[in-house]
Amino acid sequence: MKKLIAALFCAAVFILSSCVSTSPNGFRISRNLTDKGVMSKDSLVNFFMANNPDADRKEIKKLAALYISEAKTEGINSDCAFIQMCHETGFLKFGNLVTPDMHNYCGLGAIDAEHTGERFATMKDGVRAHIQHLHAYATPETVSLKNKCIDSRYKWVRPRGKAPTIEGLTKTWAADPEYSVKLEAMLVRLEKF
Repeated sequence: MKKLIAALFCAAVFILSSCVSTSPNGFRISRNLTDKGVMSKDSLVNFFMANNPDADRKEIKKLAALYISEAKTEGINSDCAFIQMCHETGFLKFGNLVTPDMHNYCGLGAIDAEHTGERFATMKDGVRAHIQHLHAYATPETVSLKNKCIDSRYKWVRPRGKAPTIEGLTKTWAADPEYSVKLEAMLVRLEKF
């Protein structure tokens, strides 16, 4: 019964958001991971800062620009990737296994105290690895990465392309049965910026 209620709730959120939500430029954010993001860098930054006003705005501008650039290169939706980063890191407040110095913006490899997650040397590398991991989830084997693969977990995503939408990330990317509902709620909020 809980699964049915969760499924109905998720369906209602998706239906309602598709009926009323559009970004300021008139476009609705796609929930397909291989569609182009529509939100500007400034919109992403403003959304982030509204949720974590203590963050360094200059760093968030850099982060948003990297998400847009890296996602464009690999054919991934920058809006969905940025939202996932916000969710996974608690708007860069972290607090779980992953720490800020790891530049791990999506919890890659973070399982338990013995497996705290992947580490990346720079912000750019961390964003690139996140985008590449979404690429593995969203695209079939016939679609190759444009940049050299730095996501050490890319090869373990099987089958490739098993989650072409944010809804598909539930129980694949994350075990949380509400994962896509949480991402959807954040996308609806982002569409107002």
